[in-house]
Amino acid sequence: MRTFFPSDSCKESQLNALNPQSWLQVERGKISKFSSQCSSSSSIVSFIKVPEPPILPFFKPVDYVEVLAQIHEELESCSLQEKSNLYLLQYQIFRGLGEAKLMRKSLRSAWQNAISIHEKLVFGAWLKYEKQGEELIADLLATFNKRAEEFGPIDVSKLAVDIDVNSQETVLMNGSHILRNVNFMIGEEKIICDRQQIAGLSAPFHAMLNGSFRESFCEDIDLSENNISASGMRAIREFSATGSLIDVPPNLLLEILVFANKFCCERLEDACDRKLASLVSCRENAVQLMEYAIAENSPILAASCLQVFLRELPDCLDDERVVDIFINADGQQRSIMAGKDSFSLYCLLSEVAMNLNPQSDKTASFLEQLRESAETDWQRLLAFHRLGCVRLLRKEYDEAERLFEAALNLGHLYSVAGLARLGYIKGHKLLSYEKLSSVISSVNPLGWMYQERSLYCEGDKRWEDLDKATELDPTLTYPHMYRGASLMKKQNVEAALTEINRILGFKLALECLELRFCFYLAIENYKAAISDVQAILTLSPDYRMFEGRVAASQLHTLVREHVNDWTTADCWLQLYDRWSSVDDIGSLSVIYQMLESEAAKGVLYFRQSLLLLRLNCPDAAMRSLQLACKHASSDHERLVYEGWILYDTGHCDEGLQKAEESIKINRSFEAFFLKAYALADSSQDPSCSSTVVSLLENALKCPSDRLRKGQALNNLGSVYVDCGMLDLAADCYIKALEIQHARAHQGLARVHFLRNDKAAAYEEMTKLIEKAKNNASAYEKRSEYCDRDLTKANLEMVTRLDPLRVYPYRYRAAVLMDSQKEKEAIAELSRAIAFKADRHLLHLRAAFHDYTGDRMGALRDCRAAISVDPTHREMELHSRVNSYEFLNP
Repeated sequence: MRTFFPSDSCKESQLNALNPQSWLQVERGKISKFSSQCSSSSSIVSFIKVPEPPILPFFKPVDYVEVLAQIHEELESCSLQEKSNLYLLQYQIFRGLGEAKLMRKSLRSAWQNAISIHEKLVFGAWLKYEKQGEELIADLLATFNKRAEEFGPIDVSKLAVDIDVNSQETVLMNGSHILRNVNFMIGEEKIICDRQQIAGLSAPFHAMLNGSFRESFCEDIDLSENNISASGMRAIREFSATGSLIDVPPNLLLEILVFANKFCCERLEDACDRKLASLVSCRENAVQLMEYAIAENSPILAASCLQVFLRELPDCLDDERVVDIFINADGQQRSIMAGKDSFSLYCLLSEVAMNLNPQSDKTASFLEQLRESAETDWQRLLAFHRLGCVRLLRKEYDEAERLFEAALNLGHLYSVAGLARLGYIKGHKLLSYEKLSSVISSVNPLGWMYQERSLYCEGDKRWEDLDKATELDPTLTYPHMYRGASLMKKQNVEAALTEINRILGFKLALECLELRFCFYLAIENYKAAISDVQAILTLSPDYRMFEGRVAASQLHTLVREHVNDWTTADCWLQLYDRWSSVDDIGSLSVIYQMLESEAAKGVLYFRQSLLLLRLNCPDAAMRSLQLACKHASSDHERLVYEGWILYDTGHCDEGLQKAEESIKINRSFEAFFLKAYALADSSQDPSCSSTVVSLLENALKCPSDRLRKGQALNNLGSVYVDCGMLDLAADCYIKALEIQHARAHQGLARVHFLRNDKAAAYEEMTKLIEKAKNNASAYEKRSEYCDRDLTKANLEMVTRLDPLRVYPYRYRAAVLMDSQKEKEAIAELSRAIAFKADRHLLHLRAAFHDYTGDRMGALRDCRAAISVDPTHREMELHSRVNSYEFLNP
């Protein structure tokens, strides 16, 4: 959703775009001539464009902490039927915050708390969609007789659905005129049935056969005009006697279903419904049977068909028949298809459709259905805002304005951004500015508010707003990109690169890498340019640059013409150098180049996955691990990668077993390393340290390169430190440093500190800071080895380099509390909480609120902290402040 909205307004304030067609028409070998013209400001500018920040189709409350707390409070007291929808709301909040892990947790909670079959189907399919490409994990778990339950199909036919299937009680009538049998005539055939068994099928049949109707006195009744065949009637007779439908073909089941519906035979209808549901096996028959399910009000069959469609997301949305079923359903049909869970169904469908093509008719239609399905205010505002975003994209401005207004009236303040864009499009720039100014003055402002307002002013005012946006929310990419591009326009290359490097130091945003690529291209630094485009292709192989008009792979091909090829030896030397200097993006680029020619791809993909994990790109890391499995050169190598996949997805015991299987085949470095790592991380037994030491020593005896041996030595040193064996630990760290494992400085610093040599520890961390390109964590660690003033300076540097690291905020807040500056301490925590949902920050702020007597503020933050991490153990404060509320309702 990063490129959800291309720029449509504020054109005059943007930098001119590179024409990708003319770029791609440049003959090979002539980029130098083309680039030599880039010395003027105008030609440099022609490479660069910073599109407006998109209006995101997300729920973005002004105070997400308050909303999370309200959700938690409701979850503690609501009925079981309400829980899944509350977790869906929680998911939407985390989505607006960009917290991918928390989003998945909320979705999983929604699935785990699902009561109805429809909820289980929708949230199970949603989890499966979110985990696309992770099917290998399910396959690996299957080898241990374990299953990712949300991935598995549900036998809908055996589950209860919210329908009334109570059988009609047979009421015998007094009187000798009631005949024992009744003959149903269908054409020339006579079907002899037990009158009371047929009467027991439904109230209409009971009235017909035992009441005052003429048929009660007839032995023969003609059913030829009731669309039931003789075979169908015989199956009904069998059901009336046995209560089951055995060996009835599907076409006959459909016939009986229609008949049962017509004569209100609820037990028969339910039996047909379930039997047909058990036969749904593919999209083709699901499409056909869904029509019957809707026409005949058969919710079980409909649920079974729905399961087939949802399990095939997103591919099934390419089938117009499936799309038509979803977009043409009215309220009653939605109820048959999805029970009371229509909103969650269309929430999923609209999200998938937006990811495929936000401008498409099907996306708009799904969102219309979402709007019609909404029942609560939060559901309505989300539907209005999402649909407003799509209408804006489709240039349906009047309708978009109505929708944003509706969302705003329901309390979604972020929708004012959409109204401001529309105002600008309609020529009301000043009005747009005033709208945002009004919002800023009415609430505690957030970064996005200043970012939006910056679009409607120029010069110093714009820079001031963008600086304020970064101050309030440093994770916003647009301010950094705009400032960088503006500096580049003024030919201040160093300042432009510094600006864009600031955000790339802690947030690996593709659009920022793309902009830096353009900067390097403009100054003819092709080595740096190709490094960035290779990093882009590692993260997103299908990425398209310049607002989607040019494939990154095409630009990679062109730029590569101007970079000398490295030999295999050159590549390894470059990788050692960049890995040692903690240049993770540079290391990614080298590995990308090696993968184009190296035979041992499994090893390289594995190294790639390690880097991606360090860069906080877990999805890309998992993709690389799976590629490592695919390209493994041996069974024992593949088992190691499978072990890491299992370990990284929370299946530690299974990961250990894979390591042991690998060791049985071949005693390799990676197998021993995996076993040691997993054992050290999972075992609570202090005695396991000796086992971990033995495993790492075995690993170091096996062949490997110095990058991995440095890591093993570093890990071994950490185990020795934990065991109090400082001399052995120091030896490990020194050996690691001898083979350029720069991170060993941190371990050696810890040894110095434990030996009461704080100055040496500080000096050791200084060496790491000087070596490491990404060194925020090193500054943070160094802060532990100095006095308060230097600690404060180090932590200020950490926040400048990586504002997402929470420890500096907590430290500064604690110092302020010690100085009895309670308001300032709370403000310091609030500064970070505004853009980072972190339980430690929330829990500490709750403690501060409790200390100052703000019980409700403390309770709010405790509840929000539990929403962020339901498993955390800091519950004592929550229990205490909860009791305050209980005593003071």
